[in-house]
Amino acid sequence: MEFLEAGKIINTHGLRGEVKLVTWTDFPEDFEALEHLYVNRKTGQETLTIENIKYQKNNIIVKFKEISDINEAQKYKNLIVLADRSELGELPEGVHYIVDLIGLDIVDENGEKIGVLQDVLNTGANDIYEIKREGAKNMLLPVIDDVVLDIDIENGKITVKIPEGLDEI
Repeated sequence: MEFLEAGKIINTHGLRGEVKLVTWTDFPEDFEALEHLYVNRKTGQETLTIENIKYQKNNIIVKFKEISDINEAQKYKNLIVLADRSELGELPEGVHYIVDLIGLDIVDENGEKIGVLQDVLNTGANDIYEIKREGAKNMLLPVIDDVVLDIDIENGKITVKIPEGLDEI
């Protein structure tokens, strides 16, 4: 199994062991297709069986079979939840998991290497690529159609067009 970080348990919810989970996906409804989520504990990886999911603002409330009350739920607070990648299904065209993008070379339209994608920052309006450059400060690039021209995971590169003025930074 290949695991992807899918979110974080941020709090308990109610007395019956439900937890509030912030999802790290653009499609929180994908959780409905999952049977299990996984957490890494000091004692090893633990499998949690999803019984029920409800939506609350930007979070989801999850009831796991293994957690029966608030005291037990408290022990899971601040844990990262993992999902089996194969259970998440196909992504829409042009959508990628951040984990697949980190470490890809960033090249300009001429194929010249600019740097390596270090992080993807979510700003709400659009994502921002943080590019680690050799001998220069990191560059921040907006993930918009005019800037990100092609994402080629197979060949390990993202082709971008640097907006005027940004290349002097």
